[in-house]
Amino acid sequence: MVARQDRTTDPELLEALLQARRGTAFFARKLNELTDDELDGPSLLAGWNRRHVTAHIGYNARAIARLIEWAGTGVETPMYASTDVRDKEISFGATLSPIALRNLFDHSAVHLNVEWRDLPEQAWYNKVRTIQGREVPATETVWMRSREVWTHAVDLDNGATFADIPEPVLNGLLRDITGAWKTRGTDTGLAIRVPGSDQTLGDSGAQNPTVITGSLPGVVRWATGRGTHGVTATRNGAPLAETPAAPKWI
Repeated sequence: MVARQDRTTDPELLEALLQARRGTAFFARKLNELTDDELDGPSLLAGWNRRHVTAHIGYNARAIARLIEWAGTGVETPMYASTDVRDKEISFGATLSPIALRNLFDHSAVHLNVEWRDLPEQAWYNKVRTIQGREVPATETVWMRSREVWTHAVDLDNGATFADIPEPVLNGLLRDITGAWKTRGTDTGLAIRVPGSDQTLGDSGAQNPTVITGSLPGVVRWATGRGTHGVTATRNGAPLAETPAAPKWI
């Protein structure tokens, strides 16, 4: 029997889907390496343990699947009723038994993958709305999910690092983050440089910017607010005694 395939034939979208599915598999591997007792351990996110991270990823898959159903049927099905509902859902999910929590992740990931696979070619370009209120084509949901699974696999604090994240995903994260800073005007006086890249991100018009330099994984780690290890900060060519924290991303 021939396996069912994605209905889209767009090569860029297929590549993005592959990256998101690899990220889901990576998260699954890091989750499955944890014992049930270790799920109670702290994550890299303040106020969240590993249970919270796992519940968030599970419910995020369900929320994105609702957007795909919206794109396919034309019937509005929002990601969440509100951010408060989303937060309460995660808090509840963190109280589930280990087997139920693991099943939440597994089943929601399969459900989302089926929704993606079965969405007709043209429906991918129908507009849906994110929890932030942005109207985007359904194609955007693939990046939304990829960003979540790769980043939060690191947040499980089980040996994964930003160096494990594929370069295209890291570049996408950095574009997202610096774009958000620029929109809010929080990148004033801040420049970001990655050796080997001729692109400088951040406040390009600053006279004497604080320059953050590091490897791509290190810079993205810093930009997501997960520490300053692996990056340096200079101003007028002189090193700063302390690397500043990155502006808020989301």
